[in-house]
Amino acid sequence: MSKKRILVTGGAGFVGSHLVDALLKRGHQVRVFDNLTPQVHGDGLPAYFPRDVEFVQGDVRQQERLRDAVRNIDVVFHLAAAVGVGQSMYEISHYMGANTQGTANLLQALLDTRCRVEKLIVASSMSIYGEGQYACPACGKMAPQPRPLSQLKRKTWEVLCPQCGSELQPVPTDESKPLQATSIYALSKKDQEEMVLLFGRTYQVPAVALRYFNIYGSRQALSNPYTGVAAIFASRLMNGHSPLVFEDGMQKRDFVSVHDVVAANLLAMERPQADGMALNIGSGQPITIRDVAAELARALGTETPPQITGKYRAGDIRHCFANIAAAEKMLGYCPQVKFGEGIQELVQWLGSQKAVDRSAEAVERLTLYGLAA
Repeated sequence: MSKKRILVTGGAGFVGSHLVDALLKRGHQVRVFDNLTPQVHGDGLPAYFPRDVEFVQGDVRQQERLRDAVRNIDVVFHLAAAVGVGQSMYEISHYMGANTQGTANLLQALLDTRCRVEKLIVASSMSIYGEGQYACPACGKMAPQPRPLSQLKRKTWEVLCPQCGSELQPVPTDESKPLQATSIYALSKKDQEEMVLLFGRTYQVPAVALRYFNIYGSRQALSNPYTGVAAIFASRLMNGHSPLVFEDGMQKRDFVSVHDVVAANLLAMERPQADGMALNIGSGQPITIRDVAAELARALGTETPPQITGKYRAGDIRHCFANIAAAEKMLGYCPQVKFGEGIQELVQWLGSQKAVDRSAEAVERLTLYGLAA
């Protein structure tokens, strides 16, 4: 592929910085736009950030800064977003402003500057599905509504069939599953995805939305209590505390290495087959939250068991893991990093890090707003 001038919004962050490294390795010219939010970047520009990259500090809510950032750009990776399901439920205007309005501002900047990009790729999220897909032994495949509060209060965690009341069995979730946002964060990610794809259709810009599942790896913000669960658990364990596990810990998720996510982004840029589509990017392998905590503890060489709280949080879903057949077909995507190997790499990186454990503080804030019980 010819060398491109590429803009990565959120390029100083977890996924963005790994993507920037991969783009530079391929000889592309990269510009990064990032606000260096203190919750993620407490010390400003991170040490791992390459110094030969053009860096523009700005917020996606600043229209003029975005206009400057998109000029003379061939490809845009839009990764900038406020992240966190729980926090989004009590910082509603912040999340909608950063994610929904921020994406609108980016698209407006592309339009106003007449920047005809060759490819526009947006980071979407599995959270937009709400609950994953399920099958009932008697009633067949279905996409159930979120569990009612009355059920959660009874600590009946599994999803029940709305027709016969039987316990549903989770199955891999594919892109045809109806979207049922259960948090402000999820709603804002749905907005981001739909706006980018609509913009692409309207202005004949090749656009792709990648629905990330649970990403883990080095450079995750360890002191941010609303980041990915693997990083939150690691922060707890590094401080001698048990990982706090909600419900019974048997929730199934799909954990995908940041390296595989970067590979998917590169494929989406280089191949036209997925243009106009939204695709799942995961490992395709379910794992329980309880097992994630145990695997991390083993890798860190500690016998600290998880604390199964039996509590629930507003917006949480029971099971969701990816069917990645569409990404395999359209992109040639094939996850390379097995979970155990990825955790070992994460732990090696953790050895050089310090983490402030703020997860109890986050739970207290959620409880204050009535979002956890």
